[in-house]
Amino acid sequence: MSRTLNRDEQLALLAEVRIGVLSVASIRPDRGPLAVPIWYSFEPERGISIVTDRDSQKGRAIQAAGRFGMVVQHEAMPYRYVSVEGPVIEDRPMDPERDLKPLAQRYLGTHLGDLYTAAMSVLGPTTFVFTMRPETWLSYTEAAA
Repeated sequence: MSRTLNRDEQLALLAEVRIGVLSVASIRPDRGPLAVPIWYSFEPERGISIVTDRDSQKGRAIQAAGRFGMVVQHEAMPYRYVSVEGPVIEDRPMDPERDLKPLAQRYLGTHLGDLYTAAMSVLGPTTFVFTMRPETWLSYTEAAA
């Protein structure tokens, strides 16, 4: 039996430490949407934030579309996912201490996150934070019978 996750379950799944799959319309007319795995942060009152280079394929596509989608899934049974899509409400230069360090610590833990942040501190001024406010929500869970 399957069902849609309720809002609290959707928010809880997005708050878990998972790799998200970002989806955005391609800037190339001969290609389908761009879909790539990515680290993300989530604040229920604000939305989903990612860090990427403005000049990367992702960055250029997000800027052109002004919106993106994200899917987060739990792979073990009971399988579940939440998919959100919405407009970019902020894009700003990334600050390593404010933006990258908490993201790296989320995925790698304190020690490795700090090492990662130090190693990536050479990122240039084109590294940006893009924040999307979810407008459209889809979800699913395989409920126990």
